[in-house]
Formats: sequence, structure tokens, C-alpha cells
Amino acid sequence: MASPPRSIIPLLLLLLLNNAAAVVAGGGGVNPGGVVGGADAFSAYSPDLNVVGDSFRRYGRDSSRRDDSFSSYEAEGNVVTSNFTSYAGGATGGSGSFSSYAADTNVPESTFTNYDAEANGRRREFVSYSQEANHGESGFSGYGKNGNGLRETFTSYGNESNVIASGFANYGESANGATDTFTAYGKEGNVPENTFRSYGTGGNAGVDTFKVYRSESNVGDDSFASYAKGANGNAAEFQNYGGSFNPGSVAFKGYGEGNNPNHHIGFKEYAGSNNSFKGYAKSGVEFKEYHNTSADGAAMTMSLDAMSSSGGHQHLKWSPEPGKFFREVELVTGNRMPMPDIKDKMPPRAFLPRDIANKIPFKPNAVSEVFGVPLDTALGKAVTSTVAECERAPSRGETKRCATSAEDIVDFAVEMLGNDIVVRSTASTAGSGGEIRLGDVTGVDGGKVTRSVSCHQSLFPYLVYYCHSVPKVRVYEADIMAADSDQKINHGVAICHLDTSDWSPTHGAFIALGGKPGEVEVCHWIFEGDMTWTVAD
Repeated sequence: MASPPRSIIPLLLLLLLNNAAAVVAGGGGVNPGGVVGGADAFSAYSPDLNVVGDSFRRYGRDSSRRDDSFSSYEAEGNVVTSNFTSYAGGATGGSGSFSSYAADTNVPESTFTNYDAEANGRRREFVSYSQEANHGESGFSGYGKNGNGLRETFTSYGNESNVIASGFANYGESANGATDTFTAYGKEGNVPENTFRSYGTGGNAGVDTFKVYRSESNVGDDSFASYAKGANGNAAEFQNYGGSFNPGSVAFKGYGEGNNPNHHIGFKEYAGSNNSFKGYAKSGVEFKEYHNTSADGAAMTMSLDAMSSSGGHQHLKWSPEPGKFFREVELVTGNRMPMPDIKDKMPPRAFLPRDIANKIPFKPNAVSEVFGVPLDTALGKAVTSTVAECERAPSRGETKRCATSAEDIVDFAVEMLGNDIVVRSTASTAGSGGEIRLGDVTGVDGGKVTRSVSCHQSLFPYLVYYCHSVPKVRVYEADIMAADSDQKINHGVAICHLDTSDWSPTHGAFIALGGKPGEVEVCHWIFEGDMTWTVAD
């Protein structure tokens, strides 16, 4: 086997010698509450940490005429398991704000159990929960439950997130005289799986507004179970549900149901299949528009009474980060293009020695037992997901293997490509997330169509790589220059997949570039921590 280029040696040393210690945070934050007057402020709790396990038991409980604010909880964490149990429960008077919970997190498993339960005469605001989170789960169990005379707003939940499963269980349940507004849930999400179970159930003399649910999202699977069910004297309005730019599966069950006609409920706009809205009050409910999505994806706008259709159209707004996917024609000297965020966002880990790795069964329960990782945490669920992906049958033309040691990676690359091979990766993260210009661009193996072995990190307690041999690719190396000067800032490796016929039609590449599987080639950079093996030049 040919010796690897000098630029690759630090990468291999990093893989073999990487510090396995991860930052683990834990605790039980408490603000005792029970005080009269004054103000509380909490600025930041557990920001920017790896493999976090946190709990915050209570904040501002039973306080009176006290203003409080919580600015940030679990921001920018990686593999976060967190729980916030109680905020301002039983408080009287005063006002408060919770600005950000689990924003910009990677693989979160976060829950918020109760906010303002049984509070009296409060004005409250929750600004952001799970904003721009990536691949994980989040849950919110109760907001303003059994409250009296509350005025509450929830601005953003799960907006602009990527492949997030989220649940919101109770908003304003059994509240008296509440004025509640939920501004946006799941807006501009990518492949969301959202469940909202109850809004304003059993409320008395309330005014409820839900403005936007999963608007401008890309596919996904969503349900809303109950809005103002069994309420008395409520005025409720739902402004927009399911207005996705790329339709997903939506279901709405129970709108204003109950035997009490003493309410007025309005629904401005609903988009979904014609059988996915079930159970709504037969009186006191006014619908403005219902967008029915037929089996072939065509959209029709209908009034609920007349059910008369008029032409509609679909938009496609959601798109991957600029520069994440591009066409082969863009790999030319002098071309300006966006560089995506190629930084490695995995927590620091190391390979196990091969003889040790081979003794640990590659099964979730075995890994959980050896490393003390409960399977119901964020990392535990990632272990289950990684094992499932490794056991998945390969796609057409693909040969795959999950490598648990550096020796496994090398053996697989040699098996697929022969002995005369080299490993390549982008040299650094310089230019990441900004505009760049390409310097010299060189096709590997003379620019021929070839086969490569690409290896991508998987989330696991120790270093595991998902390696697959990909046919019909071209690999390029390129000097990466500052956008507005001749300064070389990086050296990048890009791979172009020439056969995309087996890719999903909803793959982000086709959303970003247009086209369909098999119609266009798709190129992307090799990210930090990943690698591709090719024959030596």
C-alpha cells in the first residue's frame, strides 16, 4: 500500500490517539422560589457542552409579585439529555420570560415538564424551544395548566429544526380566564415528526390563538390531537395548520369538541388530505379555508361548506445549507461558491484497540451495559440508531461495513480498492460557513470515473465509522482561496456521485439543485473527521 500523503498523517494520528474523555455535565439546578417581590434572572445553564446529562428541578415556585427571567438552557450542546421540571409553579402576579431552551443542539433528548402550572394572574412568555436543533427528540409536558387569569405567549417551538421528533402535551389545560397565544410550532422544519396533544382543554372564559403549525416545512409526519375541547365560553382561533412547502402527513383530531355551545371558534386555514381532519364542534366553529392535498400531490383550496375546488400550487422553500450540495460543473478554478459548515460536531472519542472492540457485541444492550449508557438517553438512542443503520441492507451497487477500529477501516479499503491506495480528507475547516473561491482543481486518478471508499463518523460511545464503497464517482482536490484575495486558506476534497438513481426523491440534494434521482450528479465536500479512500495517483 502506498504511504499516505503528509497532510493525511495528522488525521490518522488523530483517529488513533484522539482523547476519549468527553465533557459530561450533570446536576439538579434549583431556584427555591417562595419569595415576595423583587426579580430573578438566570443567564445561562450548561452552554456548549458534549454528552450532557442535566436536570433542573424548579425555578421561581410559589413566588408572589416577582419578575423572573431565564435566558438560556442547554444552548449549542452536543448529544444532550436534559430535563427542566418546574418553572414558576403556583406563582402569583409578576411577569417572566424564558428566552431559549436547547437552541442549536445536536442530537438532543430534552424535556420540559411544567411551566407556570397553577399560577395566578401572571404575564408570561416562552420565546424559543429546540430552535435549529438537529436529529433528536424533545418534549414539553405542561404550560399554564390549571392557571388563573394568565396571559401567556409561546413564540417558537422546534422551528428550523432538522429531523426532530417533538411533542407538546398540554397548553392552558383547565385554565380560567387565560389569554394564550402560540405563535409558531415546527415552522420551516426538515422532515419533522410533531405531536401536539392538547391546547386549551377544559378551559373557562379563555381567549386562545394558535398562529402557525408546521408552516413551510419539508415532508414529515405530524398530528394535532385536541384544541379547546370541553371549553366553556372560549374564543379560540387557529390561523394556519399544515401549510408545508413540500407536503407531509398531517392529521388533526378534535377541534372545539364538547357539549357546551357557549364558545366561538375560528379556523382560518388547514392543509392536508380530505380525511385527516376528524372531530370538530358542529356549532360555533367557522372555517375560512381548507386546502385538500390529493394523492398526486396537487393542492386544492376549498371552503368547508361548499367543498368547491380552485387551483392551487406548491412552493418549495426549505433547502439544505448553501453549498452542502453542488454540481460538478462548479469545480473549476476561479469559481466563487458558498462553503457549508464542515466542522465536526461529534463529541471527542477514540477508537478501541481491535482486540477489545471485537469482544463487545455490536448490539444496543451490550454497548449500554459495557459503557453505562441508558438506552432512553440521547446517546443511548443514538447507539440504537447507529446499530440499525449498520445492519441495514446495502443499496444497489453499495458495499458497506461499520468499522470499530482503525485496522478495520484500512482492511475494508484494501479489500475494495487494492493495495495501492491513499486516504484523503479536507485539510481543515477554514472557510467553513462562508464564501470561498476555488484555486487549482485536480481530478484524482486523472479525473476518471472510479470507485471510492468513503467513511463517515457515527455517534457511538467510542469511535465507529460507517464505510461504504461507492461506484461511479469522480473525486477532486481543490485549493480553497479567500473569496476576495489570492490567499490560500484550505485544501478541500470533493466527491461527485454520478449515479443517483437509487437516491430518494426527497433527498436534500434534489431540493437544493433541482432534478430527480438518476437525472443529475451530486457533489459534496468531505467534512472534518470524515475521509475518502481512492487509488493512488
